[in-house]
Parts: sequence; C-alpha cells; structure tokens
Amino acid sequence: MNENVRPSSMKRITDESLANAFIDEQVEILRKQIGDKKVLLALSGGVDSSVVAALLIKAVGKQLTCVHVNHGLLRKGEPEQVVEVFKNQMNANLVYVDAVDRFLDKLANVSDPEEKRKVIGAEFIRVFEEEARKLEGIEFLAQGTIYPDILESDGIKAHHNVGGLPEDLQFSLVEPVKLLYKDEVRVVGKALGLPDNMVYRQPFPGPGLGVRCTGAITRDRLEALRESDAILREEFAKAGLQGKVWQYFTIVPDYKSTGIKDNKRLWDWPCIIRAVNSVDATSATIEEIPYELLNKIVKRILAEVNGINRVLYDLSPKPIATIEWE
Repeated sequence: MNENVRPSSMKRITDESLANAFIDEQVEILRKQIGDKKVLLALSGGVDSSVVAALLIKAVGKQLTCVHVNHGLLRKGEPEQVVEVFKNQMNANLVYVDAVDRFLDKLANVSDPEEKRKVIGAEFIRVFEEEARKLEGIEFLAQGTIYPDILESDGIKAHHNVGGLPEDLQFSLVEPVKLLYKDEVRVVGKALGLPDNMVYRQPFPGPGLGVRCTGAITRDRLEALRESDAILREEFAKAGLQGKVWQYFTIVPDYKSTGIKDNKRLWDWPCIIRAVNSVDATSATIEEIPYELLNKIVKRILAEVNGINRVLYDLSPKPIATIEWE
C-alpha cells in the first residue's frame, strides 16, 4: 500500500479520545523509526510544525532539535510564544535564530511579489542549512506535511518545511501527520496540550507579513503592519470572533495620502482590514464586521500605530479578488 495514501478505513479524528489513540500510535511508530538517533525540525510556530514538534518531544524528547528562524516577518508575539511554549514549558532543544536583519537587508528594494517569495524561501533554507551543519549526529528531518500538501504538491511544503537541501544534509524524513487534514491536526494539537492560540491559529502565508507589506518592504511600514494586525486580532478575540472568522489581517500598502493630526499635515500610509470566511481557500466571502467593533478598531489603529492616517475595509470576495494582496 502507498504510505502516502490515506486508507479508506482510517477514521476522522474528531475528538480527544481519537486524538489520544493517534498520539499513542504515532509515539510508538516514531520511537521505532528513530531509535536512539537524532532528529531535526524547522519549527515555524504554525499549527502543523508545532504539532509535529509536540509529538516528537513526547516520543523521543531531547533527541529532537527544533530550529526556529525569526525572519522578521512573523506577527507580533509569535517568536516569543515559540520560545515560551517549546523551550520554557516543554523543555525542548530549541535553537532560536534571530535573522531579522539578514532577511530585511536581502528584501530591501525588492518590490515584485514573486521575487520577494523567492528571496524569503531561499534565505530560509540557507539559514536552516547553516544551523543544521552546526549539529552532529542528525539522521532524521521532521516535516509538518499534512494530507492536503500531498494531494496538492507532491508532499513538499514550500517555506517552513525544508526541501531541496544539499547532499551533505540529506536526512531520512519523519512526517507523523502526513495523513491528517488540518482540522484533525488541530484536534491532535489540543490533545497534546498546545495553547489554543497556537492550535487554532488562522491560516498564515509562508512568506508571512512579507506579502501584506506590499511592494518593497521597509522596517517602519512593516512595524506599522505588525502593530495594526495585533490590534485587529486583539479586538476580534475580545468580541468572540477568534476561531469563528476563518482569516483576518491588515495590509499596509506602499503608497501614502494626506492627513492632519495636531493641526499638522501628515503624509502617511493607509491600513486595510481584510476579514474573510472560507473552507478551502479556493473561494472566500466577506465577514460582516459589526460597525461598533469596526469603529473601535479604526480608532485604536489611528491613535496607536505610527505612520497610519487612514483605515480602509476590503469588501472584495474571492473570486475576483484573492485573499492575500500579493
């Protein structure tokens, strides 16, 4: 039987008891597969890689080394959460790489969306290679491949899973959740004790905020994006919309308009709010944000985020618009 094909007899993991049975089974499989060897994982902090990390910690403990690369394009608080959950709470071997300057220097003056994606992906692999070469005795590479990845892209996830490594870094693959759908991965993550805001994290593009800071990325505009996004997420959580709206975020495009503050003329960026509902991202409808909540978000962004003088609301469904702007 093809090990990359989900058996028709495989039950959907819908509750804690089924998740615990899956965890017990995978822990046994992982221990047999890995033995006393060492395994390496690129840990982005996303749902899939986080669940794989938690599974491996349960199975082989300190034989796992997680590498978390902070490329400066994550949302506010996410790198800190990875360190807190995996290093401080789960006592994992975690290598934290502060590569913010390295990535942002590479991205300076790069405005084409596809070129930005290529720069981010290529630099990520270079950083991961450098960290992998510092480690001894690694024989396995763990990846957060899930079943839709296999169906759509031959099992290789582009960005925070690592494909295309050079010959001296060829490892045997460990992919414990490769036959699960995203909703099942979340149930398993919850059973493993991961925090809700990690397990139920909304979809996030591989290049991170790089595709929401449109055009050539600048540090000040990226910071305005990160802060406005944090306000939106905080207010949605307070309003009980976290987990009910499929995806919501802000965009800060590379153009400016006139504004006035404290009787002085401003020349600042707009911030665009995007909130959509979808099942599989092939189409999306607009979430109707209550005006009272929308007004509160607008006031906070204009008062608290440097460089923003307008807040806009994107009402475009997919199709014809895409979910992300780049």
